[in-house]
Amino acid sequence: MIPISILRDNPDAVKKSLESKGAKINLELILKLDQDLRSIITKLDGLRAKKNKVSETIAELKRNGENPEEDIQAMQTLGTKIDHLESSLQEIKSELNTQLIDIPNLPDETVPIGKDPSQNRVVREWGKKPDPDKKYQTHLEIGKNLNILDMDRGAKISGSGFPLYLGEGARLERTLINFMLDHHESSGYTEVFPPFLTQSSAPMTCGQLPKFADDMYTTEDGNLWLIPTAEVPLTNIHKDEILEEESLPKYYKAYSACFRREAGSYGKDTRGLLRVHQFNKVELVKFVLPETSYNELESLTLQAESVLQTLNLHYRVVELCTGDLSFSAAKCYDIEIWAPGENRWLEVSSCSNFESFQARRGNIRYRRSSDNKVDYLHTLNGSGVATPRLMVALLETYQTEDGTVQLPDALISYMGKEVIS
Repeated sequence: MIPISILRDNPDAVKKSLESKGAKINLELILKLDQDLRSIITKLDGLRAKKNKVSETIAELKRNGENPEEDIQAMQTLGTKIDHLESSLQEIKSELNTQLIDIPNLPDETVPIGKDPSQNRVVREWGKKPDPDKKYQTHLEIGKNLNILDMDRGAKISGSGFPLYLGEGARLERTLINFMLDHHESSGYTEVFPPFLTQSSAPMTCGQLPKFADDMYTTEDGNLWLIPTAEVPLTNIHKDEILEEESLPKYYKAYSACFRREAGSYGKDTRGLLRVHQFNKVELVKFVLPETSYNELESLTLQAESVLQTLNLHYRVVELCTGDLSFSAAKCYDIEIWAPGENRWLEVSSCSNFESFQARRGNIRYRRSSDNKVDYLHTLNGSGVATPRLMVALLETYQTEDGTVQLPDALISYMGKEVIS
């Protein structure tokens, strides 16, 4: 959530920044509500002070044996005015909060200005691109031929977009999860196994609610939400807490199943594992000091990249322009992996710095050791990484001419074999 003080002090700069992100807000209404709120608070403070003074006068009159009837009536009148103003105050507070909760985070000044993904910037590329002259099967063809992936039976069970992994496919999916959790161990990430359903306050903290409710699955009574990513429970571990500065930074990693309706996927390529409603992911979340958060973003991105380097898969890192940033991110790098069968780049990770945006929504603070003052910390998260598109690129990159899949060295000990056949 953006502090109202920033909107109040720099309205034109905020409006311009949000417009670069493709966001439109009713700034005039927000500033009017803020002005009305402060005006009512000032009036309430004056009336409460006056009421206290009248109360003292009544007490003194009673001690002196005098009749305080006139002052009692005055105090009752003041009380009625205070009640009306307090009611108005709550209504305005609620409306102002509704307006503020829908405002996206401001992009960092280093983020390139742009309207859409075509204006994103490639930062670096790693590894050798598979031979472009070679004919590659797609992951769907490989999955069918090796009997390791069955989208049709998955759809029969749950509907389209729910993969069914079989035999060595199921084992490879489990292997990828365990490999990634183990891989991040040496970098100081505490492993967490979180709930996969949360109260609405948790996705509210992260910025999924209320704006993106249509993309999420919820229980019939609406009290619990299926997580779209482990970022949601991990970020809320320290909701409504004050951490000591000495305890920061805190790093968490978690495997979770993830659930997304993909309500906005109409017209996009949804074949096979390219866009699914249920998938697995290892997530990385950081709680850090504000002054270190952009260095932490760089190290987080490198950490996610290291998974793909260890698997020797060709990828690139893309810095998102303002128009392609997520609702909550101030700056973001996407990691895109090359899938030779699809002949395209596939996003497997987004590494984002949210600055204090999520911390404000979740009331996550820290106490500075220098002056004992409390302030909002910064949060970051990145996929380390999501399995569906990783599986696509892995199967397509390591396919052989005889139709088998040669496993990368890092997975052989996990799988207990070198080839899926």
